[in-house]
Amino acid sequence: MPMIEVGSDAPDFSLCNQDGDIVKKSDYADGFVLLWWYPKADTPG
Repeated sequence: MPMIEVGSDAPDFSLCNQDGDIVKKSDYADGFVLLWWYPKADTPG
C-alpha cells in the first residue's frame, strides 16, 4: 500500500480499541478522527 498523503482521507479500516471492541472508519463518518499509535519497538522497555 502506498504512503498516505498528509491531509488526504484515510482508507477504510477496522481496529480493536482499548476495550477489545471493533471500531470502523464508518463509525465516525460524521466527524473527525485522530489515529495515534506508536511502534512498541521504538519505545524503551
